[in-house]
Amino acid sequence: MRTALVIGTGLIGTSAALALASRGVTVHLADHDPAQARTAAALGAGTDEAPEHPVDLCVVAVPPAHVAGTLADAMRGGAARAYIDVASVKGGPRRELEALGLDLTPYIGTHPMSGRERSGPLAATADLFEGRPWVLTPTRDTDTEVLNLALELVALCRAVPVVMDADAHDRAVALVSHMPHLVSSMVAARLEHAEESAVRLCGQGIRDVTRIAASDPRMWIDILSANPGPVADLLAAVATDLDETVTALRALQSADEDTRTEGVAGVESVLRRGNAGQTRVPGKHGAAPAAYEVVAVLIDDQPGQLARIFADADRAGVNIEDVRIEHATGQQAGLIQLMVEPNAAPVLSAALRERGWSIRQ
Repeated sequence: MRTALVIGTGLIGTSAALALASRGVTVHLADHDPAQARTAAALGAGTDEAPEHPVDLCVVAVPPAHVAGTLADAMRGGAARAYIDVASVKGGPRRELEALGLDLTPYIGTHPMSGRERSGPLAATADLFEGRPWVLTPTRDTDTEVLNLALELVALCRAVPVVMDADAHDRAVALVSHMPHLVSSMVAARLEHAEESAVRLCGQGIRDVTRIAASDPRMWIDILSANPGPVADLLAAVATDLDETVTALRALQSADEDTRTEGVAGVESVLRRGNAGQTRVPGKHGAAPAAYEVVAVLIDDQPGQLARIFADADRAGVNIEDVRIEHATGQQAGLIQLMVEPNAAPVLSAALRERGWSIRQ
């Protein structure tokens, strides 16, 4: 691939353009807001000048509701040899293109499973997709050259290609992305009018659950409007679980011992099902999830603290598998949780103590 046209210079489009440009591809940028395309160009994502000749690959990175129309305009104008979109839903846009009577041999729907809470070109990074799944949804009509160009794009962005049926993809993202986002938003909404004394008690658990609720509502309205049925079905199942859990919790308040026993069983059931589901979430590099030991270290909120602790772990010969930071309320300090292999935990704890760090049991 030598040339590409990226239509839509938000987070995903600009990130893809940055990745391509950094690997020697000549990237042309277009957006309904020319100022946004200029911003992406200023960041090094390419040029906002229109290509003089058809490019190798046209990447459409616009909201789902506008994918079919934007693709249709590009295809009718002969903008490229091959066309992809990166929308978070796949079945709807494909059916809209079919209804328009377009030749779909030069097209393949794709979806990079990566993002951030922030949007727009200023939030983009060239490494946004590294190590992340990038779904490809070819049909029997998809030309082999088009599939190869899409795979080349995924490789240049250092993502991991995953081939799926379009409708199966939409059901999958409803489960692992769209429904969880709404649940996160509903939990976060409980905080809106909560007492300040309660909110000050927020710890890492509530931060984990509500992190994605910070995303742009306008973007999510576009996403959910394109995949409402599967998301509604999943939320209905969650609502059933909620009703049963509420009933179980009410039973725990009963004076009757048998009723309380039923309540315990009901709450335990949902917690154990949660345990079972959580173990299926892929771990590092998409492998089976691993059980790590946590080494908790108290750190001051000062520049260079994280760099020091990582350097000390490196000197101890210990690989940090994951990291979480919990800030202390009302103090210039925090607790950093270093996840390591179980046999490495004692080694790391001893090494960090030796270098003056305060280890919390």
